[in-house]
Amino acid sequence: MARLIFTQQLARFLPVPEVAVDAPTLHAALERAFSANPQLRSYIVDEQGHLRENVVVFIDGRRAADRVGLQDALLPASTVYILQALSGG
Repeated sequence: MARLIFTQQLARFLPVPEVAVDAPTLHAALERAFSANPQLRSYIVDEQGHLRENVVVFIDGRRAADRVGLQDALLPASTVYILQALSGG
């Protein structure tokens, strides 16, 4: 099963446990994570379901290419990091 690891920065607002999912694409994996934790959705995707501007996803060490359809393929052993950019100084 692919592992989804969400940034711990979100832990200030909601639980962000590591999620193991059997999913062929990033979209399917995120939908399963959101079904278990609906509050997570608004931090990761916008109203159209696209990755938010401040969110970046790495799949097996490579940046996800499809920020709109989230159709990047996952393998059963994939590791997916969902991170948020920080700003300020």
